[in-house]
Amino acid sequence: MLRPAELAARVLYRDPNVLILDKPHGLPVHAGPKGGPHLGHYLSALTFGLPKPPALAHRLDRETSGCLVLGRHKQALVRLHALFEAGRVEKTYWAITVGAPAEDAGTIDLKLAKKSPERGWHMKVDAAGQEAVTRFRVLGRGDGIAWLELMPKTGRTHQLRVHCAGMGWPILGDRIYGKGSAAEAGGKLHLLARAIALPYFPARPRIEAQAPVPEHMKAMLAACGAMI
Repeated sequence: MLRPAELAARVLYRDPNVLILDKPHGLPVHAGPKGGPHLGHYLSALTFGLPKPPALAHRLDRETSGCLVLGRHKQALVRLHALFEAGRVEKTYWAITVGAPAEDAGTIDLKLAKKSPERGWHMKVDAAGQEAVTRFRVLGRGDGIAWLELMPKTGRTHQLRVHCAGMGWPILGDRIYGKGSAAEAGGKLHLLARAIALPYFPARPRIEAQAPVPEHMKAMLAACGAMI
């Protein structure tokens, strides 16, 4: 379990309206069907003088670490939700993939749909599905792996994981969409919400934050030439 001081130490940005948190790997943001700890249990540690704890402006998968945006009051949440819905939030992820793109940069344009009604969070590439677009750039290459920068232009469930798998280079540690060596790495997904930028105030500079690299990703990033 996280201690209040440990969670507070993971705050990357704070103002009267917005908090950006470095969400740890393995912590779901919502309660799951099997119960267990989730982020909601700890948000009371992040009031910082306000009468109510902050609330989620968007979501990250349990296995994904990094930048998570919270609104500190109702009006802030309304504004943040509108920015996310309009696609005005710039999100940058880092991933280690098994296999690599042939080119150093490009765009993945693969429509996505639910794999089955019973598992609505489980997605698949489907020509009849919803539009899903991700830009990518190769930041480094290693022995059978690559370090990618991923910039989603849409926000579909598991978009980056399904897009990478659909292109033939699944994210390391992905036990849902990866196979063989891609599903290994100690069960830890090598996907980081590295940075985020919010145009919260139209006449002011964007709110920006960058998350540190989690311990479980450092070795593979170094193998791809990262100076961590």
